[in-house]
Amino acid sequence: MTAIAVTGASEARFIGMKPIPRNHEKRRFAAAPAADPDAPVWLWGQHAVEAAIANENRQIVRCVATENAARRTGFSHFEFMDPKALDKLLPPGAVHQGLAVKTAPLEPAALEDVIAGPEAPLRLCVLDQVTDPHNLGAIFRSAAAFGVGGLILQTRHTPPVTGVAAKAAAGAIETVPEIRVVNIARALGHLAEAGYHTVGLAGEGTETVADAVSGAGRVAFVMGAEGSGLRPAVAKACATLARIPMAPGMESLNVSNAAAIAFYESYRET
Repeated sequence: MTAIAVTGASEARFIGMKPIPRNHEKRRFAAAPAADPDAPVWLWGQHAVEAAIANENRQIVRCVATENAARRTGFSHFEFMDPKALDKLLPPGAVHQGLAVKTAPLEPAALEDVIAGPEAPLRLCVLDQVTDPHNLGAIFRSAAAFGVGGLILQTRHTPPVTGVAAKAAAGAIETVPEIRVVNIARALGHLAEAGYHTVGLAGEGTETVADAVSGAGRVAFVMGAEGSGLRPAVAKACATLARIPMAPGMESLNVSNAAAIAFYESYRET
């Protein structure tokens, strides 16, 4: 194979991975019994790869590209690979656009660090056991588009952010912090103490999303899992439950679509 250098990136980041302490919560997380949350993951697609390379916090292990993709993007220091060989390297159906990188997972942020101090984000989103990687990636993308400063996910019941989510996020997983917490209801209490108005999205909400965010200085949206919605204890921990007005005959929206609408309504307030 022919190897070429990654333009404008620190070479040290492509040599190895920073070890993660044995007692770190990411080592204890097991969304699926067969998955190792500390294992390197493949990211693919032009936007996801470009964003990963630009992220100085990424520990990149390997970079591969077809000759046409390397020429198109101007990347160097990638291994050249035949398109069919790249297909076999990645999960079935991966739309890689001729580019892929193998990286260590990003280190999640701590909630207390994110919400402390005057520079805390005005908007956050809490995901209550959202597991579909396409939805997760789409929510990351909408968060980046509408100024949501972080996604809060549960440590034990949300899978690691891997290639499918990264592709759907179009690079947003590199710019929107991933925050992991052990207990969602408890995290909502911490958010309330920090001045966040916690708004759970639910069909039985007593007010619209627009009304719920009107005049609120800091807002944390809470989105329920696909199908089951918010768990009762999580819904009870929210300051209010809000709904998205819809035409008769339609009961609900996909969680990523609902998140995008909620984020936009909040964005209009800033």
